[in-house]
Amino acid sequence: MKLSSPLDTLSIFKTNTRGRWDLANPLGIFGLSLFGVFFIYSAQLSVGGTNWITQLVWLALGATLYLAVSLIDYRFWLSVAHWFYALAMFPLVLVLIPGIGSERYGAQRWLDFGFFGFQPSETAKVAVLLITASLLVRSKIGTVTQSLEVLGKLALAVGLPLVLILLQPDLKSAIVLPPMVFSMLFVSKLSSRFFAGALAAFLLIISIVAWDTWRYADFMESNNHSYVHDKGIFESHSWVPLHDYQRNRIISFVAPDKIDPMGIGWNQRQSLISVGSGGVTGKGWTEGTQAQLGYLPRSVAHNDFIFSVIAEEKGLLGNLTVLSLFGLVLFNGIRIAGLARDRLGSLIAVGVTVLFTVHVFVNIAMTIGLVPITGIPLPFISYGGSFVLSCCLLQGLVQSVYRFRKDFT
Repeated sequence: MKLSSPLDTLSIFKTNTRGRWDLANPLGIFGLSLFGVFFIYSAQLSVGGTNWITQLVWLALGATLYLAVSLIDYRFWLSVAHWFYALAMFPLVLVLIPGIGSERYGAQRWLDFGFFGFQPSETAKVAVLLITASLLVRSKIGTVTQSLEVLGKLALAVGLPLVLILLQPDLKSAIVLPPMVFSMLFVSKLSSRFFAGALAAFLLIISIVAWDTWRYADFMESNNHSYVHDKGIFESHSWVPLHDYQRNRIISFVAPDKIDPMGIGWNQRQSLISVGSGGVTGKGWTEGTQAQLGYLPRSVAHNDFIFSVIAEEKGLLGNLTVLSLFGLVLFNGIRIAGLARDRLGSLIAVGVTVLFTVHVFVNIAMTIGLVPITGIPLPFISYGGSFVLSCCLLQGLVQSVYRFRKDFT
């Protein structure tokens, strides 16, 4: 069944809602959301924070969005992917304009509407997913010429939002896009030579960043500069597009003794203490000292480091419960990709699942000291309005792939 226009959605909505639902997906999301609300409350209990109430509101709106997207045949999005992409690029440009974009923590990533701060990079993730799927479904990938043509289109389509996001700067949102796109290319059975070349390029980039970070450390020490207080002093001396605070995060990971322990390395140290002190069963809900006493900074305890709060208060058992719920959602996404009857359904399910996998892995890995701090939130658990809504929309697409997978003649 092909869709010729967005209006076809009306007939799909009426005739194809047969009650076929994958229950594992919403049950996993519901469990994760409950964890989020309870531990956002706990993380802010000492200061009487009410973000847990706001999170409930966003989750209610997100559930409505999830249901609406689930009821629409996922093939509808193929007909509007380019329009959705163009619409998503507009706020990405708008947020960079001084006086329009709202600056927080040294980054211009939000559009402030008073009661709601909208983060355009979240809708950009959805737009990149849809435009990538659209280009791969509509293009032939066989000969070298065909493959290069598709890659050229993708480079432009993915490169534009990537650059705009990096200009904010918002490294955490930028680093989750390439794995998602590469996974979709892999499903499309692109030549293995491309992935070998991509791996070589990735290793080259890592080498350049390592070399640049070494130069930065040498420059700061040779000129007796402080890593924490002399902000931005090295940026004009390097052609590598990194900010000094990003270099500080890398150094705090590989050589924490070089960084002021009360400065950039503080969050990760306190996170490690939180995770390590929880033991098997934890100290009890709302009884975690790191968050309650403010050692784990209250500005990050309820969002980027919410897993640390869970680990301290519910211990290893709490961690395993959260990981099991994520495992349910992620493995179920791969299962749905395998059940899809067309390439579009497989691409959407795989892209969404890999995107969530990167979020889960990097967030948890940074709380236990395996990767540098990036600020990537934990899906459905970390506090955040735009992030909750984008997560619900993306998982709604996966549910739609399951629901409408049999509607082929």
